[in-house]
Amino acid sequence: MRAGVAGGVLGTLAVAGAAGTANAAEPVTQTIELPTLTADLTAQVAESAEVTQQAAADYQLRAERDAAAEKAAKQAKADLADAKKKAEARKKAEEARKEAAERATRTAGRTTLTTASTASTASNDAVAPASGSVATVISFLRAQVGDAYVMGASGPDAWDCSSLVQAAFKQVGVDLPRVSQDQSVAGTPVSLSNIQVGDILYWGGAGSAYHVGVYIGGGQYLDAANPSKGVVIQDLSGYPASGAVRVL
Repeated sequence: MRAGVAGGVLGTLAVAGAAGTANAAEPVTQTIELPTLTADLTAQVAESAEVTQQAAADYQLRAERDAAAEKAAKQAKADLADAKKKAEARKKAEEARKEAAERATRTAGRTTLTTASTASTASNDAVAPASGSVATVISFLRAQVGDAYVMGASGPDAWDCSSLVQAAFKQVGVDLPRVSQDQSVAGTPVSLSNIQVGDILYWGGAGSAYHVGVYIGGGQYLDAANPSKGVVIQDLSGYPASGAVRVL
């Protein structure tokens, strides 16, 4: 029934009487009032619209939540990547700082090696050639040339600087401390202009040295240098020592 109809629709029905009745030829009329549907239909339409609107609102809310979660995940990933980059940058900066400190030490040490001290060293080599216990120490050290440098290692095929020096002097019954800081004060201090074969050289301060090696004569020393070089013979002119001690 259309909405324009108010209060119901009256219809007139003609009903034919059964055959044989007295008034069969006369039509019988009856008025029937049909129910009103307009109000109910309006309520249903309104309810349907409200349900549709609520469903749309729920969908939009879910979409907004999903978008926010995705944005948060992307931001967390970006923050993690940024943190990793910063950590790598700090690590590189620390390595550069250490390398710069070592370069500064080498540069400062070169000023201590004058022509006079070099001549004096050569004279000491001539009058005090390696022999006896010193020869044994030097022989052991030369036998390790080519071995690997590994921090904390103590032989027989890999060493760090102080473990190599300790093992060399142990061959002649001298028990040295394990670390370079202690080895730099383990013997009698010797000036760099008077070093002899077998003297322990150190880099850094006495008692706080960060590296040690052994003087083998001719302006050279032998040490477990670093992971890239391993155990090698080097010239003092390229990496001047800070000081020396004598234990033999």
